[in-house]
Amino acid sequence: MKYQQKPFELIGKTVYFLKEKVLVFGDMHLGYEYMLNEMGLNFPQQQIEQTFKEVEETIKTAMEMNGKLNKIVFLGDIKHYFAFNKGERNIVLNLLDLLEKYVKRDDIIMIKGNHEKFNLIKDKDFLDYYLYKDLAFIHGDIEITEVFSDKIKYILMGHLHPAITLRDPQKIRAEKYKCFLVGKYKNKNIIILPSFLPLVEGTSLNEHIDDGNCFIPEKNIKDFNVFVASENEVLDFGKLKKLSM
Repeated sequence: MKYQQKPFELIGKTVYFLKEKVLVFGDMHLGYEYMLNEMGLNFPQQQIEQTFKEVEETIKTAMEMNGKLNKIVFLGDIKHYFAFNKGERNIVLNLLDLLEKYVKRDDIIMIKGNHEKFNLIKDKDFLDYYLYKDLAFIHGDIEITEVFSDKIKYILMGHLHPAITLRDPQKIRAEKYKCFLVGKYKNKNIIILPSFLPLVEGTSLNEHIDDGNCFIPEKNIKDFNVFVASENEVLDFGKLKKLSM
């Protein structure tokens, strides 16, 4: 369920910084089910309940390691629709209610992703970026100068929905797995988180990298290490470039 690499641990699809007591979630895309239903695909609302259950289980796992949490950070694209959707707003409000069982609302940090075109909730701002001690949090669609300051050691981002596709030797079967990418860019430690929502599988980066989808060049991303978020543990698969197909 977790991969230990001090000073952080990879817990499921999240990153937990032990000393700072900060738990980080990637893209949630809450409301994705509504879009699928509008397309005529029948997805039950239990998916939202399962996602919330997974969020709470992840929080409890982090707290078992190190006591109370100081911050919970979401790296953007918390909602899915580009326009306003009342159902999405209610889901995000319910998520905040859940999180407030563990941290104060001011300690729930929501980064603005490319799906957040406006503030969804009146009393909760979506931030362009967030700095906490030597950690920086961004969405990842654009480069933000402030997070490359000398005091920052780690930059955490989402947006790419990283995944890899693995095939058997005969190339008959293929399986896609969400993954973390961990590497260096401009002398900073970069951690790219997978999407949290189970329905958003991710982009198979060992098959194709869209250079226009991220400010980090393809040649740098290929040198990142891949950690696959499987059901029960996080597995080290080495450099992305060695997995290219």
